[in-house]
Parts: sequence; C-alpha cells; structure tokens
Amino acid sequence: MTATDPALTALAQGWCALSLLHGRIEAHIERALQARHGLSVREYSLLDVLSRQHDGDGGHLQMKQVADAVVLSQSATTRLVTRLEDRGLLARYLCPTDRRGIYTNVTEAGLKLLEEARPTNDTALRQALGEAAKNAELAPLVRVVESVNAPAHGSPA
Repeated sequence: MTATDPALTALAQGWCALSLLHGRIEAHIERALQARHGLSVREYSLLDVLSRQHDGDGGHLQMKQVADAVVLSQSATTRLVTRLEDRGLLARYLCPTDRRGIYTNVTEAGLKLLEEARPTNDTALRQALGEAAKNAELAPLVRVVESVNAPAHGSPA
C-alpha cells in the first residue's frame, strides 16, 4: 500500500466525515445545554450515566467505567466529578463493603437539572442530525446513527 492507495484515501475520508459529524453534533448540543442549563456536554453525559446507577449487583460504577462511558480519562473524569460535586449536583460516599471504593451519586438537585436538560439535549441532537442529513457526505453516517438501537421492523412485540 502506498500513501495514495485509494482504499486508504477512502478510509481516511470516511474517518474525517465521522469526525466532522461528531464535532457538529457535539458543538450544537453544547451550545444548547450551556445556554439553557449551564451544562457542558460532558457534564450532562456524566449526570446521565450516574443517574442510571442502581443498588443491585453491579449497579454502582467504578470511576474507570464512568470514564469510559463519558469518553474521558480517569483524571479528567475525577476533575469533572469534583466540579459537579462543588455545584451540589453530585455527592461521593464510601462503598459500604469496600472502604477503598468511593461511589458517586447524583443529588436531587442534579436529578432535577438532568430532567430539565434532557429535552434540550434530545432536541439539539435531533436538530444536529437533521442538519447533517442535508450534507451528502454526512447523510449515510446520520442514517447509521439513527439506526443504532432502533426497533427492528416486523419483530414480535
């Protein structure tokens, strides 16, 4: 393969298109969340991930799992948790069965903000995808995003 190999060029162009789509969506959602709720995309994502925890087996996430879910390093996730904790949106506590473990829960204020911000996030996502679908290069990627976890047609109820 050479640097001008058509397969590599197509692959690179696909990657650039995917990166462009991600950037546009994230920027659109960021503007909406900041303007209406004073939240960044990462803060919203962290609140959303942590709000889905439960008290059953495997219900509380370790910091590495949280970091993976919000696509940040562990240190960046810890800083983000601290920022949201300082705002009263998260609270940390020691794991009752392993004193080395620290859990993070969303506070009532955090849950309220998340509930208020969810429609903004969802609307901004739909708007960003709608705009991107008008671009011939991005339209196929939009269709893929829209098809992920979509209910299968004709499947039994």
